[in-house]
Amino acid sequence: MSALIKTLLSFGPAFLAIGYTIGTGSVTAMIVAGSTFGMQLLWVLLLSCLFSGALIYAYGNFALVTNETALYSFKKHLKFGKPIAILIIVGVSFGQWNSLIGILGISANIIFEMIAMYFPAVIAHKYPVVIAIAAIVIGIMYAILLIGKYSLFEKVLVIFVSCMGLSFVLSLFVVHPLPSEVIKGLMPVIPDVEGGKMMVAAFVGTTMAAATFLSRPLFIQGKGWGMNDRHQQKKDAILASVLVFFISASVMAVASGALFHNGQRVTEVLDMVNALEPIAGKTALTVFFFGTLAAGLSSVFPCMLIAPLLIEDYRSGKLDTQSKQFRIITGIAAVCALTIPVLGFNPIKGQLLTQVFNVFVLPLVVFSIILMINNKQLMKEYKAGYLLNFILGLAFLFSIMISYNGVLALVE
Repeated sequence: MSALIKTLLSFGPAFLAIGYTIGTGSVTAMIVAGSTFGMQLLWVLLLSCLFSGALIYAYGNFALVTNETALYSFKKHLKFGKPIAILIIVGVSFGQWNSLIGILGISANIIFEMIAMYFPAVIAHKYPVVIAIAAIVIGIMYAILLIGKYSLFEKVLVIFVSCMGLSFVLSLFVVHPLPSEVIKGLMPVIPDVEGGKMMVAAFVGTTMAAATFLSRPLFIQGKGWGMNDRHQQKKDAILASVLVFFISASVMAVASGALFHNGQRVTEVLDMVNALEPIAGKTALTVFFFGTLAAGLSSVFPCMLIAPLLIEDYRSGKLDTQSKQFRIITGIAAVCALTIPVLGFNPIKGQLLTQVFNVFVLPLVVFSIILMINNKQLMKEYKAGYLLNFILGLAFLFSIMISYNGVLALVE
């Protein structure tokens, strides 16, 4: 067990990347897609994860070679770098804080539903109990952030992500789709139905998360990696993208196998309670919901961190989790996160909508790193090769197409 934990911790930044990428917003998108379209959108997930892996690697390699972070280097080396960096900070922070509000609302409701499964008497007091749960969860997370050590964030994320992955893969053994549906899902088709374009944009918004790439150099800095760790950084990037694909595909497959053929559409994560219980039983259902909860909690940390990290990145290019500014901004994020539990809103539609907004800043984030890794003065002999440029070029075109698709989805 100690050897396993040591191995997991050697891949530290990968788990932070997974924490940014897979949250309750991602789980919601996968469940809604699986229950509505079956495995039809598996190709979108596969492409998103392929491009994400390349971008995680590119940002990480740039950080190791130049010893600079993303926004600081954009500001310093790119023409119009300052407005580009400020636009990215505003766009990414807006998306992540909106996601945080939805994540806490869903997570508090999931904990409540898990308690209610075994203690039905609490159902009569749902509203105050959900608020209390939300306040306790965000309070604990903020207290951990106040300690301000990268190694602690990493260990907490390793626990959450490991629980999440294990829970969803175990659920897949209980409920799964037909192999022919999985193969068919790898063929590129956008479902020509109401909500199809929105779903594709939300998929990419949650899987190709700009925050994941932008924060990569800062977390590599926190990990203390240098040029000797370039191979480890590459393995870490591959692990992150592979795990994101398998965990997300498992959630989609469970929803498809359990609900799609019965015509049961899911509009809330909590709808899985009634839909899965007759098939999977209470124990298996608890495992699935524990995974969903772990997904939510693994995203609370990164979402609270993103705004102060990006501001510090822009100002100095250093990871400073002890500053007064860091504590104030994460404190404001913690208070904002309580919005949905206090107002009693349904966070699901808002959660999907915020994932769509995430795609609009994505082309800028992809294009900027392409310029940086091809700057011979900065990268020297480590300038990007043909294969990486080809994949990132496709990722840029893909991000533009998805942004256009997102505009059409919002108009519709």
